Amino acid sequence: MLQNQDTMEILSNSTSKFPTFLLTGIPGLESSHAWISIPFCCFYAIALSGNSMILFVITIQQSLHEPMYYFLSMLSATDLGLTVSTLSTTLGILWFDACEISLYSCIVQMFFLHVFTFMESGVLVAMAFDHYVAICDPLRYTTILTNSRIIQMGLPMITRATVLILPLLLLLKPLYFCRMNALSYSYCYLPDVIQLACSDILANSICGLIDLILTTGMDTPCIVLSYILIIHSVLRIASPEEQHKVFSTCVSHVGAVAIFYLPMLGLSLVYRYGRSAPRVVHSVMANVYLLLPPVLNPIIYSVETRQIHKAMLSLLLPK
Repeated sequence: MLQNQDTMEILSNSTSKFPTFLLTGIPGLESSHAWISIPFCCFYAIALSGNSMILFVITIQQSLHEPMYYFLSMLSATDLGLTVSTLSTTLGILWFDACEISLYSCIVQMFFLHVFTFMESGVLVAMAFDHYVAICDPLRYTTILTNSRIIQMGLPMITRATVLILPLLLLLKPLYFCRMNALSYSYCYLPDVIQLACSDILANSICGLIDLILTTGMDTPCIVLSYILIIHSVLRIASPEEQHKVFSTCVSHVGAVAIFYLPMLGLSLVYRYGRSAPRVVHSVMANVYLLLPPVLNPIIYSVETRQIHKAMLSLLLPK
């Protein structure tokens, strides 16, 4: 009886249902965090200003009120959401060494982070469909992609992201966490948080797998199928010049897909199979995963899309 009481006392002292987590900056370079914060500030500034400018020019330029640019504005909005989701904790660590975060703050951050991630995946599918219709069925483009149809495509993206992430976050509440709650990244990443639980996480793992299948598992094949149909259609065009012209309209979207899915794949592989890799590798991959799309997407679209390029120049250099 006394032994059981001792065991329960040890367990209660080593676990917690309402823990405080410790976020990680750049492992091994803590003394240089102030200097490291400079490029991070530049990246955040580029992401915030670039995506805000794209949203602004699409809003004020009547000529950009077309389906393609509506989808681009959705992409910029999700990139802004991703940027804001991690900005406070990342810069808080680099500037003030503010590493502690409560479970509820962590849950709030994970909600927005994963909702915007799921939404961005959905937006990339919608943009692939937009390219498919524009290239393979151009005569019906305006009748297929009406404003109401675009709204009907956008609302399910938000609904899917919210419905899929809420059960995962609710399943965190019954879990007990060990006292040493050091996370691997500068933000709360759901698989990282779940792995710190001392109680059974089978339900969390099953729910996470279902979410993965219903997002990346569905979106990636849809994007690939769209481009298979596009390539098949374009190759039937006799003129090489016309083929090059059509393919060039897809460059921006292909770039956006690559910089979203490749870092996600890299982080998943490092997290799953790179346990022996230095901690700094995990940290760098995690920051690349969330910073690369918001930073590069506005650059790619402002350079490769002539209408966006002209609208931005007219805004910055009105004369």
